[in-house]
Amino acid sequence: MSILTWTWILTGLSFALYIYIAYASRAKSTGDFYAAEQSVPPIMNGMATGADWMSAASFISMAGLISFMGRDGSFYLMGWTGGYVLLAMLFGPYLRKYGKFTIPQFMGDRYYSNSIRVLSLLCAIFVSFTYVAGQMRGVGVVFSRFMGVSINMGVIIGMALVFFYATLGGMKGITYTQVAQYVVLICAYMVPAVFISMQLTGNPIPQLGMGSAITAEGAMKLNDVTTQGKYLLDVLNNIQTDLGFSQYTNGARPRIDVWFITMSLMIGTAGLPHILIRFFTVPKMRDARSSAGYALLFIAILYTTAPAIAVFARTNFIKSVHNVKYEDAPSWFKNWEKTGLVGWKDKNGDGIMQIAKGKETDPKSANEVKIDRDIMVLANPEIAKLPNWVVGLIGAGGLAAALSTAAGLLLVISAAVSHDLMKGILKPNMSDKEELIWARVGAGVAVCIAGLFGIYPPGFVAQVVAFAFGLAAASFFPCILMGIFNKKANKEGALVGMFVGIAFVTAYIVYFKFVNPAVNDKDHWWFGISPEGIGTVGAALNFICMYVVGKFTPEPPQEIQDMVGSLRYPGKLVAPPSAGH
Repeated sequence: MSILTWTWILTGLSFALYIYIAYASRAKSTGDFYAAEQSVPPIMNGMATGADWMSAASFISMAGLISFMGRDGSFYLMGWTGGYVLLAMLFGPYLRKYGKFTIPQFMGDRYYSNSIRVLSLLCAIFVSFTYVAGQMRGVGVVFSRFMGVSINMGVIIGMALVFFYATLGGMKGITYTQVAQYVVLICAYMVPAVFISMQLTGNPIPQLGMGSAITAEGAMKLNDVTTQGKYLLDVLNNIQTDLGFSQYTNGARPRIDVWFITMSLMIGTAGLPHILIRFFTVPKMRDARSSAGYALLFIAILYTTAPAIAVFARTNFIKSVHNVKYEDAPSWFKNWEKTGLVGWKDKNGDGIMQIAKGKETDPKSANEVKIDRDIMVLANPEIAKLPNWVVGLIGAGGLAAALSTAAGLLLVISAAVSHDLMKGILKPNMSDKEELIWARVGAGVAVCIAGLFGIYPPGFVAQVVAFAFGLAAASFFPCILMGIFNKKANKEGALVGMFVGIAFVTAYIVYFKFVNPAVNDKDHWWFGISPEGIGTVGAALNFICMYVVGKFTPEPPQEIQDMVGSLRYPGKLVAPPSAGH
């Protein structure tokens, strides 16, 4: 069967499963809609968190970034996985003990202010929409290649599916749908990786295959010398330098920027609302920490495989198109060319495709092949000439990754509108039924706006998601950390800190990415810190503002300090007063 047929079959079966699960576990109350009635077992919550976490950026874009950036791409791996350690140790158990539905609700009660709750819900919506843009873009990319529709139509189909199970099932439906999506996406990610690792090195474990020697079956000619028996990474380094690029295993990005990006991704992970709310869904405090451990285990399966896929994809990509006549271009290139995500421009007029890092003014050394880095994982099975069913499987996996995260983000937006704005601020006496209606309306509107972001994306998937992490790092992480571990942190400090942090990061990103852009120019950025890493500075400003303002403004009321103390110790939580003091 053709790739299109296999993709429709595998995607259709997975979509049918998601819809069935959403219908079977549809929300009947606000407790169901926001927190699945706090009844999700830790291992299931860990698996759902893994799916919620492994978005289009992780599945589609991360290995593509690493394949182009080499060692410099490792900060995505270190930052995103390290963030889960912070979540498990610093936030998870305490937020579960607090026992409510949303992060803005926690912020409003902890800082005894409706103003903080409003600012928090605005930050949650802002961060979530920034993040969801990458997911809907990923949906469009997958549909455009594997299902024969345009990127925009792919986004619309994805919107319709997410609208159904997010508005019907709420957190309960989303959680169990995400468990199924995790199984789909991890199978789709690992099966091609195992195939290609065996193909190139004979080792069935991709993580080991990346560092293994090339077999006779996977060998190629490099400068008229066979690569058989040579280590794969050494061969890739030689290919890179021959084409004018730096060695794949060498890092070119300044260390200060790598550190700032890694830290921004770590604390941004710990501040993402759609991840934090997952700790409200488990039955007990200790379940929150164990579910974070399970999530890290499930995530590590994909994250330790991503560098191997990056190496395989980069090697096979160059091997398949460099110095090849366009008329003899492999089928994968012609297939993806129809989407506009790859292309060739004959700059020297010889009819041969050329990959190089040279001066664009010199046709003999100019690069002629354009490829969108977001397609490297999706095109990888085709480049390696794997069976059509494997190619179809990767399409189903990419959709599972993007849709699972999009649903979690849309729930955050929905809860911010219905529970924090309508119920918490504007209409506190509304009934449970009215609140559920508002939640579903909020989710529906959010889906439509998210679709517009997917059709008009502000950047490639992982880059857009990195910005969302910076915004979360600068707004939520400092305030939640201080709110749990510092009794003296007050509402005035939190208000100023959140506003300064997120305003600074937003302004920096907008200026250096849209107003005055430059690519990887350490002299162009302030102190050599890229927009992807500026969230660390924003978080530091937030901490400083909270501390300084707190010294010159009144301490929190004693009942708030008692509540904060009871969060961190065994026993019953001292009931927090309602926000609005």
